Amino acid sequence: MNLFDLLLESTNQLVEEVKALNYQQLNAKPALDKWSISQICHHLYLSESLFSKSIENGLKDKDYESVAHKPIHLVSDRTKKFESPEIAKPTEEPFDVENMLNLLTKSRENLLNVLRSIDDKSILSKKAAKHPAFGELSLEQWIELLYIHEQRHIEQIKDIKLVKSY
Repeated sequence: MNLFDLLLESTNQLVEEVKALNYQQLNAKPALDKWSISQICHHLYLSESLFSKSIENGLKDKDYESVAHKPIHLVSDRTKKFESPEIAKPTEEPFDVENMLNLLTKSRENLLNVLRSIDDKSILSKKAAKHPAFGELSLEQWIELLYIHEQRHIEQIKDIKLVKSY
């Protein structure tokens, strides 16, 4: 399965986890210091929007002969806590399911439009953009990281739903 297929599959998984929740379930925090499902989704929306911009900017930058692969799979280890950059931190304001799903759909469509605009996908391994945690990442790794990041948060949503018995 290629990265584009993985992104589509991941989107479907996220929508399935969220679409049947009611307002209270979406916005209830599992603990005072934890994000609600709504906040997790808002963080994913903000992150994906930032990823899209980084990929767009990276496409305009110079080509590299090679870009070192970074250990982005660390993100899938949910025993490790990562601090979200301020720009990707969610709001405390509640959302309803329809609005949240619309935001997520919009950000994924924007990303896919950026990716569809690339005629030669092999360029993704020759272009790079700076990531706040990993430094210079190939655009290919940016896309892979987006998938890994989304999967991490889908698992987090599943855990919240189990604890809250939704």
